[in-house]
Amino acid sequence: MTFSDDSVVVVKDATIFQDHHTILKDLTFEIGKGEFVYLVGSTGSGKTSLLKTLYSDLELQIGDISVAGYQIRGLKKSKIPYLRRKLGIVFQDFQLFQDRSVADNIYFIMQATGWKDKSKMKNRLAEVLMKVGLGSIESKFPHQLSGGEQQRVVIARALVNEPELLIADEPTGNLDPQVSEGILGIFQAINNSGTAILMATHNYNIIKKYPARVLMCEGSKLLDSNVDQFELQDMI
Repeated sequence: MTFSDDSVVVVKDATIFQDHHTILKDLTFEIGKGEFVYLVGSTGSGKTSLLKTLYSDLELQIGDISVAGYQIRGLKKSKIPYLRRKLGIVFQDFQLFQDRSVADNIYFIMQATGWKDKSKMKNRLAEVLMKVGLGSIESKFPHQLSGGEQQRVVIARALVNEPELLIADEPTGNLDPQVSEGILGIFQAINNSGTAILMATHNYNIIKKYPARVLMCEGSKLLDSNVDQFELQDMI
């Protein structure tokens, strides 16, 4: 299979399984470098399963997927950390270590992905916190931060290795509308700097306000607004 040099994600004839059940089938699509794409669909439609497959948390058994130059099917476990160095992953529930400071939460990812120089780590910490609009909070603990601030820390952590692709799974799901718009503004700034973003969301008002390409999981299929005609239903 030949993959496009202009795409950070290439999916061809892929089927996604979860616990031996077919979740999505016959998937074929690409995401270009620097593209912003929304992923939508009802609960249980396969959004998270697709995202997990892209960052190799869920095994790909049928079809071909390339993410940031890595072939996902048959990818050895020893290679998965190298794939994830090319990605940033943002979760709805933050997944911060509650017993560690903001700095230590971010340093943990740095160390896990091969950073060793303490001076460079400190400089990068300051850079990523500044990118998400946070000041001198590195000594604070997650419980001392608002939900919006915690999500900004998660985004900062995801940016540590200057990812080619940022995968966000319902990143505004636990936040109020005003805070959600601030988080989306950060994503747009990241995207404008050249990072591709694939963002799963139920917040259709955000899509209407900040339109971009939409992939929709529906009935085990994936519809693409670049190809298919479909109506987004307001789900909030």
